[in-house]
Amino acid sequence: MEAGPDQTSPTPTPPTARAPRGRSTRQKTAVNRALDELRDFVSARELFDVLRERGEQVSLATVYRVLQQQQQEGTVDVLNPDDGESLFRRCEAQDHHHHLVCRRCGRAVEIEAPAVERWTERIAGEHGFTDVEHTVEIYGTCPDCSRS
Repeated sequence: MEAGPDQTSPTPTPPTARAPRGRSTRQKTAVNRALDELRDFVSARELFDVLRERGEQVSLATVYRVLQQQQQEGTVDVLNPDDGESLFRRCEAQDHHHHLVCRRCGRAVEIEAPAVERWTERIAGEHGFTDVEHTVEIYGTCPDCSRS
């Protein structure tokens, strides 16, 4: 499944299918609505700017808090590029997945990687680790950017 800057996902997750939990506030609703409408990964600051442009009265601290909560709930995907600023978008896949990310345009493709899952469990088991979690982000250049 993929979603790039100018593409829509063929099977988007309805917002209610994985709705974030917790008390609903006007600000939280505004953040959720914006995340549902945006297709690209955005920083908390970029999301805050989008909300301000729409006339929403939401603080940057609230945006960070909502994104952190949704990250913990698994309702947003998070990328951690080298510049250190986390990027977020509404999570389309309900199962554990990884990302291929274009360094040039930011296009992200959600991928499943059963071999990575097996390898992770094997390596963790060899070292006595349990309750293992992992994140894999593979960066490269997408076909469109490679051609240009």
